[in-house]
Amino acid sequence: MVLTVIDFAFLTSKLSATALMGLLTGFKFIIVIFIGVILSGCVGVSSQGIFGTGVSIALDPRTVGTQIDDSIMHKNLTGKMIVKDKKYLLSVKSKVLDGRIFLTGKVDNPEEKLQLTKLAWEIKGVRSVRNDIKIKEEFNFQRSAKDILITSQLRTALIFNKNIKATNYQIDTYKKKIYVYGIALTSEEKDLVISEANEILDVEDVIASIMLVEDLRIQKE
Repeated sequence: MVLTVIDFAFLTSKLSATALMGLLTGFKFIIVIFIGVILSGCVGVSSQGIFGTGVSIALDPRTVGTQIDDSIMHKNLTGKMIVKDKKYLLSVKSKVLDGRIFLTGKVDNPEEKLQLTKLAWEIKGVRSVRNDIKIKEEFNFQRSAKDILITSQLRTALIFNKNIKATNYQIDTYKKKIYVYGIALTSEEKDLVISEANEILDVEDVIASIMLVEDLRIQKE
């Protein structure tokens, strides 16, 4: 039997306020489930959720459009990494949340880490890149202690320089070579960051992968 709009109006008029509220709540629940099924099929997000903790997609704070954009960005990044070297499929993991790219895993040397950072920044629509990839190597306490000290000194210098937004940069030091990743508001700020790095005692080289805000705006167009 098909329930027409008139029939539905007549039926609801006979119900008490409590019963009517229960009926509407039931309809809302069905709609939420229906939307969740559609999204899981279109966007490709499993019931594990984007956070990997069993969070339902219905609770995902991102809009549907943002989820789709993130999914496209992730596929593009994965494709670029495969073209670069197929080994990254196993050694490097990536996530894209609200246009922000997160990289984890292990690579053989810092140059590879730098290359992957650059690949991530090349993805259209990227807002930021967080590279937490580790370098594979046997631990050397003396060298590691020196590298940690250099990183700490540069981090402190960036924080106390009022013309630099220190939170926009990641710093790695490997065998007295400084690797700086981040985004600068201006070319002057970029030059300041590199200059501060070069002033640290015992630093042998400074290798920077710093994008300008203006470059990102052009990239999004």
